[in-house]
Amino acid sequence: MRLFWELGRTSFRLQLTYRAANLAGLATNFFFGLLRAAVLVALYGARQEVSGISLQAAVTYTGLSQASIAYLLAFGWWEVMESVYSGNIATDLTKPMDYFTFWLARDAGRSAASFLLRSLTIMLGYALVFDITLPGSAVQWIALIPALIGSWLISFAWRFLVNLAAFWTPDARGVGRFAFGLSWFLSGFLMPLRFFPPWFIQFSRWTPFPSMVNTVVEIYVGVLTGPALARALLTQLAWFVALAILCQIVLRAGVRRLVIQGG
Repeated sequence: MRLFWELGRTSFRLQLTYRAANLAGLATNFFFGLLRAAVLVALYGARQEVSGISLQAAVTYTGLSQASIAYLLAFGWWEVMESVYSGNIATDLTKPMDYFTFWLARDAGRSAASFLLRSLTIMLGYALVFDITLPGSAVQWIALIPALIGSWLISFAWRFLVNLAAFWTPDARGVGRFAFGLSWFLSGFLMPLRFFPPWFIQFSRWTPFPSMVNTVVEIYVGVLTGPALARALLTQLAWFVALAILCQIVLRAGVRRLVIQGG
């Protein structure tokens, strides 16, 4: 546990040193968030509610989804892939920590720093520009904590799994771009899932992606309450466990292939 903490703390401090990149990313995410909010306002027109989501909640959704970009690295993450191609994985595998846990610790520090520097700042900026929705009960505020942790864990496990494609192809970025693009649609990042046809919503629920973004948003705006909220949190836990197990299986197969080929 101490090693996990030290790795996370080092990663956290490293992320803080990228001041220019953090500011540029913050400005970009906030600007496009404003554009997305303007599009939703235009789509709503004179209506104040669509599919159970008020205009105020829809605008808040754009802020929340933009705030998740850096926190979840929604547009891509290639570090494990690069370690395979560079050969650094040979050194990483000798560390006194499981390879999955090693990268989990590093990503925890990075994610925490991004959450403080960019996610919270984006929401504060939104609060200055728009009349955004705030959780209306203590239960919502409390539920947000495990929901945010769960969304990050699932995101990490998915990113890690996608990166393992590097064991089987000389350039796995194409696989990654398709995989991450798919998650944008099915997670509710591009548009609230409740706006899509019922068949699409049902299909997305058979994937882990709604637990990354949609669950957090719906808890925040108060759409998920009571038993539905509890089920959503349990679903997050179940998906992380399933993805973590799958990551270990694929990793072992990849390492075995690497060793056989003399890596």
